[in-house]
Amino acid sequence: DERRVLCTPSGLCKGLMSAEQLIVVDLDGRRVDTGTPATRDLKPTSEIMMHLEAYRRRPDVRGIVHAHPPTVVAASIAGIDLARCLIPEAIVFLGVVPTTQYATPSSEENVRAIRELIAGHDAIILQRHGTLVVGGTPTDAYLKTETVDQMARVALLLAVLGKGEALPPEQVSKLIDQRRALGLARADDETEFCAHCGVCHLPDRHATRSEPSTSAEDQIRAVTARVLRELGR
Repeated sequence: DERRVLCTPSGLCKGLMSAEQLIVVDLDGRRVDTGTPATRDLKPTSEIMMHLEAYRRRPDVRGIVHAHPPTVVAASIAGIDLARCLIPEAIVFLGVVPTTQYATPSSEENVRAIRELIAGHDAIILQRHGTLVVGGTPTDAYLKTETVDQMARVALLLAVLGKGEALPPEQVSKLIDQRRALGLARADDETEFCAHCGVCHLPDRHATRSEPSTSAEDQIRAVTARVLRELGR
C-alpha cells in the first residue's frame, strides 16, 4: 500500500515490543489502524515525519531504520569524518556516509536537515543524534545500520591509536566497480567519491595508454631546453 506506513510506536522499548504493537499511519503521519485495547492509545514514533520525508524523497525504499548507536553519536560529536573511505564493505554496500548539521530531534528542523542528503545516500549520520538508514526492506536497512556502526567503531579505534589512513583512491576505485556490478551504484557516486575519497576521473584500468601528441612532445623539449639553459648546461 503506497499510502500507508507501518511504524514502531513512541515510548516503547524496541527490544521488548511485539509485532502486534506496530501501528499504521498515513503519509501525513496520522494513525489509521483501529488497534486493539492494548494498543489503542499508542502514538507513532516521534520521528515519524523524518521517516515519511525519507520515503517521499526515496520512492525506491521499502524499509527505514533510525537508531542511536553510541559509537556513531560519539564520532559525530568528536568531528570524526565517517564519509572517508575506511573499510571495503562500507564503500560497496553504503557508498559515502555524510553527516547532517545538528538539528533538534523530532522537529521540522530535523526533517529539513535530512531532506537533501537522504535523497542521494542510503545512510546518513544525524549530528549528535544517531543514524538514518534506508533499504529495499527493513532487514536491508538494519544490516546497513550495522555496517555504519562497524565503520564508526573502526574510526574511533583509529583515533585512539593515533594513526590509520583511508584506502588509497586506486583501491577505492576497484570497490566502486564491485558496487556497480552489484547494482548498488547511485547517480551521485562519482561526485561523492571524488569529494571524500579522492577518486576523481581515474583512468580506465583496461584502457590502453595513449602516446603524447607531437605538439606535446615539442613543448616538453622546449621547456627542458629552457631549464637547462638557465642552469648553465
